[in-house]
Amino acid sequence: MGATIIATDLTYAYGDQVAVGGISVEVAPGEVLGFLGPNGAGKSTTIKMLTGQLAPRSGTIEVLGMSMPAERTAIQQRIGVCFEEKNLYLAMTGLENLRFFARLFGLTDLDPHALLARVGLADRAKDRVSEYSKGMRQRLMMARALVNTPDVLFLDEPTDGLDPVSARRIRELIREEARRGAAVLLTTHDMMEADTLSDRVAFINEGRILALDTPERLKLEHGSRSVRIRTRGPAEQVSEQVIALDGDGADAAVTEAMRAGDVVTIHSEEATLEDVFVHFAGRGLQS
Repeated sequence: MGATIIATDLTYAYGDQVAVGGISVEVAPGEVLGFLGPNGAGKSTTIKMLTGQLAPRSGTIEVLGMSMPAERTAIQQRIGVCFEEKNLYLAMTGLENLRFFARLFGLTDLDPHALLARVGLADRAKDRVSEYSKGMRQRLMMARALVNTPDVLFLDEPTDGLDPVSARRIRELIREEARRGAAVLLTTHDMMEADTLSDRVAFINEGRILALDTPERLKLEHGSRSVRIRTRGPAEQVSEQVIALDGDGADAAVTEAMRAGDVVTIHSEEATLEDVFVHFAGRGLQS
């Protein structure tokens, strides 16, 4: 089975400011691809091109075997989107919002109650969205993105600023949709979210992809491993050593550290995606 999303050499600029400078990426059915980068890296602009909200200056986009933006209407019938900007109808209830968007897709068999139950809003179905918290609105946005049982999900910072409970529920939904077979493209600047959710991650900085691979392979190939050993000496003084495991002499150094006293704790540590991003970009995700 071929890729659901194929983007080749995409570029976009706001005036003279280049936002995307030649991005190429593919997403397979059932795959979660994480776009990982700081704010302003080009993640949101790329998603807006892939969903037909912006036309690229150059490059090509194919979604579900169709060309974007030439076949935008047909593509948009089969995709779901959840962006940071909340464009819900606040005067409507959660139930009314879902029914309204179902009509836009021409759907007559939607069970909005089941969809609200999936996002934990069954007991608030008849409340106006103006009474919802930020987390509840974001969960309703996710429910709305699933109204048409999409083959592709585009999620732009879907858990940004949410409480842990709301964020966890949205992550569970994303995994469920991927298992169903949807291709998921997720943008985030949260390295832990990208690591736990993504089958592959693309590091994006200044409108370009710096690296694209599985989180595990990126950490192993471009990060460093270490072990942290804490020992207690004769005077009950606790000392700590951090020893790199990827260089020569690591075994001897670990043995010597453990002989320095009674071992209190010993922990192995691997590189994080943040570490690897700094390796490629020369700056952190929050800078």
